[in-house]
Amino acid sequence: MPSVPPFSRSEKVGDYANQCKPVEWIERDLRARDGTALKLLEGSIAASGGANALEHIVVVYFQGNASSLPPRLPYLSNILKGLASDAADSRKYTIVALSYRGYWKSRGSASQPGIELDAEATLKWVQDRYDSTQTKISVWGQSIGAGVASVSLANLLRHSQGNLQRFSGLILETPFVDMKTMLVALYPQRFLPYRYLTPFLRSSWDSRMALQQIGQSKPKLKVLILEAGDDEIVPTGQAGTLEEVCAEAQLSVDRKTVPGALHTEVMVKGQGRRHIVRFLQSI
Repeated sequence: MPSVPPFSRSEKVGDYANQCKPVEWIERDLRARDGTALKLLEGSIAASGGANALEHIVVVYFQGNASSLPPRLPYLSNILKGLASDAADSRKYTIVALSYRGYWKSRGSASQPGIELDAEATLKWVQDRYDSTQTKISVWGQSIGAGVASVSLANLLRHSQGNLQRFSGLILETPFVDMKTMLVALYPQRFLPYRYLTPFLRSSWDSRMALQQIGQSKPKLKVLILEAGDDEIVPTGQAGTLEEVCAEAQLSVDRKTVPGALHTEVMVKGQGRRHIVRFLQSI
């Protein structure tokens, strides 16, 4: 199957290495429960925290659907650089980014059920790989990835209410409530036909329900909602609604707006990066 976006299979991590330094990104392979071959990228600064670091913060990153992972690496690297620049912070930080099925080098075709399996495999891989006594895990999703982040955490509760024990934070960057709510918000006029197409949506990514379930299992989980000030895709009000959902679910929520940022520019802007860095330092 062609990759998403088109021709992205030819993109190489090495093409962005100079922009990422001193962060090093390593390709990892895993398989989802249905056998689909997936690609992960694991990034960290070798000297950051060092082998003797008492605590390790691992961030699982779920991308939006606008591009593949390699072009995002310089921006993700800037987050790690910002964390490493604080001499008072001796913790080690690592980002593990998932390439969904059908994206970049991952095989298969993208769909919500499939991506949920991809996220499940990634969270299991992270929990198995890193020492449970020294590691805190935070999950970060951008745009549709914010839906992946919240839904994948809620899905862990299918097996045990204690499965969120190792998770310390959740970042929702330019999120939407769910696909149905977003469609209606985009087309509020009742005379337009588009708002009535919700029964035909192939995915839901219902962050509202997921956050409610997360709150029932782990109240006080720290949540950062990042809103783009000039978001041209997600309608105004979606982040505010999710903030209310988090508060009602007794999650420890903080919502920040990044002025002047378009939908994909939150972590490009200095203020957006600082919000993310401070949040990760706080967990």
